[in-house]
Amino acid sequence: MAFYLIMSLGAAAGLFFLAGADFVGAMQLMIYVGGTLVLLIFGVMLTAQGPFISMKTRGGDWILAALLAGILLALLIPAAFSVPAWRNRASPEYLAGVHERPATSAPLAMGLVGARVDRLAEADVNRREGMSGYLLPFEIVSVHLLVVLVGAA
Repeated sequence: MAFYLIMSLGAAAGLFFLAGADFVGAMQLMIYVGGTLVLLIFGVMLTAQGPFISMKTRGGDWILAALLAGILLALLIPAAFSVPAWRNRASPEYLAGVHERPATSAPLAMGLVGARVDRLAEADVNRREGMSGYLLPFEIVSVHLLVVLVGAA
């Protein structure tokens, strides 16, 4: 049941993205979908203890998982490099106008890759080069801590 709730909330976020309300869609994903997912993980961790203790993984399962992961990686890497906007670094003309478009997801994306969104309007190229934020490392550490917490249970 909770999985279907996560899927429907994710679909609602997708509708917000399609409607052009990127900020509302991102908040829908982070608050509602993320919160429901964390509650689902904690619910499984705290209630289902018996079946997970006796679960064994055979060698063939690891081989199958590695094969499927390799196939998925072989499909995703060419697809990612085929996007023209991802081939080159963002031009200074594009970065200069990001702060003027608050209704788009561009400031959120720039923050995730480490740029300080509050200083994107700097006219001096040298001052803009040294900008770095800590949002992406923070997200990586938070996901790592969640994985450690789930693995410790």
